[in-house]
Amino acid sequence: MSDVVWDPGQALATGVGSMPGGDAREAARTVTGTFEDFPHLPELPARGPGADMIGRTIGLLVEMYAHVEPSGWRVSDRPGRDTRRARSWLGEDLDALEEFTQGYEGPLKVQAVGPWTLAAALELRNGEAALGDQGACRDLAGSLAEGLGAHLAEVRRRVPGAQVVLQLDEPSLTAVLRGRIRSASGYRTHRAVDRQLVESALRDVMDVSDGPVVVHSCAPEVPFALLRRAGAAGVSFDFGLLTERDEEAIGEAVEGGTRLFAGVVASTDGPLSDPAGSVMGVRTLWRRLGLNPGTLAESLVITPSCGLAGASPAYARAALAHCVRAARSLADNPE
Repeated sequence: MSDVVWDPGQALATGVGSMPGGDAREAARTVTGTFEDFPHLPELPARGPGADMIGRTIGLLVEMYAHVEPSGWRVSDRPGRDTRRARSWLGEDLDALEEFTQGYEGPLKVQAVGPWTLAAALELRNGEAALGDQGACRDLAGSLAEGLGAHLAEVRRRVPGAQVVLQLDEPSLTAVLRGRIRSASGYRTHRAVDRQLVESALRDVMDVSDGPVVVHSCAPEVPFALLRRAGAAGVSFDFGLLTERDEEAIGEAVEGGTRLFAGVVASTDGPLSDPAGSVMGVRTLWRRLGLNPGTLAESLVITPSCGLAGASPAYARAALAHCVRAARSLADNPE
């Protein structure tokens, strides 16, 4: 991961993506005001279909379209009302981000759904997930890569001082790898996708970015090693879901220079501990792995455990501010 984007030793915090409510300007004001060193483009799924993470990403696709059915998003022949709505909302969000990042220089994160979670969620015309059709998966990944390239260029045009960090949301990735995605009937599951195929598609999509790519999953059993091989410069995850089986992969990731986006602050309303308490588990893990405490600040970005769409606006603001204080606590007292 390049020092051009993140200065060694700098303690950073950012959000995962989604925020509550439907006011793009308010969300952008909150995010940019809280994360002065690493803001992100907010997502507001409460606005409805097209603002959800799947619909938002479908709006980025090139020469592939979809519409909303009761069961979810389904492939269409041409762009319809749902696609136009998704693109309109994204434009509104970019307008708001541009307004509140005037003169900003530094890392800026934007999010899109990755190729495998998209393939698991998008239905073909027969109602089955694109995941079950290898050709459809290949076409989807290609369309996504092309659309993301244009999106990243647009973000750079609007915020010219930004060093754009792309986050691919892949909460279904582990289920895809383990054959746990259910068919339309619910009576069977799609067969597990070959790991090399998964890795190859991820790499192709990541290659469109000339900056760091982070892969986010708030599901258990994040495939850290696979994501690093595919080219991920960072991995974003729910720290509370880690098990002992993940520890070796975490240690290898840190030693290999991968940035860990550790979700240590709850994403739904509840009491917040003191900032030092929020990162106590991270410090404990570092000691258990025999890692140098001095590398904590340069190896970690502190985030909520997942998106904040299900939180109250007041809690969302408090949680983001808490992430900043927790990151500062790590930098000031790594031991």
